[in-house]
Amino acid sequence: MWMDTKTEAQDASGKPASTARRVRSGVMMATGDMVYLDKYTQDKWFILQLAVWTCRGVSRVIIANNPLSGTLMLAALFWASPWQGLLGTVGVMTSTLTAVILGQDSAEVWGGMHGYNGMLVSLLMGVFNAGGDWYWLLLLPVCLGSASSVFLYSGFSSVLDRWDLPVGVLPFNAVITLYLLCIGPDNPYFPRHLAIPPGSPPPPNITELSASEVLRGIPLGVGQIFACGALGPALLILGALCLYSPLQAVHALLGSAVGTLAGLSVAVRHQSLYWGLSGFNGALGCMSVGGLFFTFSWETHLLAIACAFLSSYSDIALSNLLGTMGLPACSWAATLTVTLMMLLTGSLAAHRLPLAKVRVPGQNMCSGSRWEPGSDAERDSTDV
Repeated sequence: MWMDTKTEAQDASGKPASTARRVRSGVMMATGDMVYLDKYTQDKWFILQLAVWTCRGVSRVIIANNPLSGTLMLAALFWASPWQGLLGTVGVMTSTLTAVILGQDSAEVWGGMHGYNGMLVSLLMGVFNAGGDWYWLLLLPVCLGSASSVFLYSGFSSVLDRWDLPVGVLPFNAVITLYLLCIGPDNPYFPRHLAIPPGSPPPPNITELSASEVLRGIPLGVGQIFACGALGPALLILGALCLYSPLQAVHALLGSAVGTLAGLSVAVRHQSLYWGLSGFNGALGCMSVGGLFFTFSWETHLLAIACAFLSSYSDIALSNLLGTMGLPACSWAATLTVTLMMLLTGSLAAHRLPLAKVRVPGQNMCSGSRWEPGSDAERDSTDV
């Protein structure tokens, strides 16, 4: 791919290509998986390789696989909160280095597959920490929790591979739930905020719903995948996702809008709508089905919308249930819903791609292609 890109700089007559063509080639090099970058860094310093693996792990949080997108997303986190950006960096690097030390599959390490769960663990620990920013003691559970996600990822893989199912963010959900249960609500060393159920009564002074704030919550739902509730950084995250795949970015916005609509239909707290908390599970569900794990067609597009609705309603139900204990539902809803969607039988099952065939969503748009799930033993996929 690296050589192909360079040869495009000349036309058939051997003359240098036009400026517009060179710019187009440069833009194309920055989109998609950027596989050529892995080949370029194979014989380079380890620190450079680690940087690429880390940035891929950051982008994997939002179901992408592009180191440049990951760099922009990490910049968005530092923009929103330097402390959260630092925690995310520590988490993704700790889990990646743990995978290297444990000798995990090299293709998975290079693709950032062991980084994104660690990053999510660290970000949620920071969000629910009541000690404020720069609470340095929090780095201890951040490192331990991020490293633990690698063990859980490896264990879940050995089970789910039998059905050609992605591990996704199961390790993150398990680690952060166990952590919050362990420290309890009144821990003297790691104080935490309690999660508020979306169905709890609103404050007495808030009665009217603001349409502009609800619309603002739709892009914030994409940012909340990174536990980011600021509009500017959320838009940067969305732009970075668009750099990887415009189709993925469209489904992220669509899924967040569906989640917002689901929240409106059951009258969740206004803050859940305003802060994008009602939308991020819908965004994850819609992105997973809408062209990633399934070939893109009108049938799978409708299935993606259905998955977004089911993920959003499941998230509301789980949040109300776990919120009674002060626990967040995280992304349990999207993970379980997408797993069920991938187990569907009938005509829709013919649209499902084996994990080894999953690539950039734009490359999966040929609805005429049909695959037999699990037909390829190779596992080089874009996981949830």
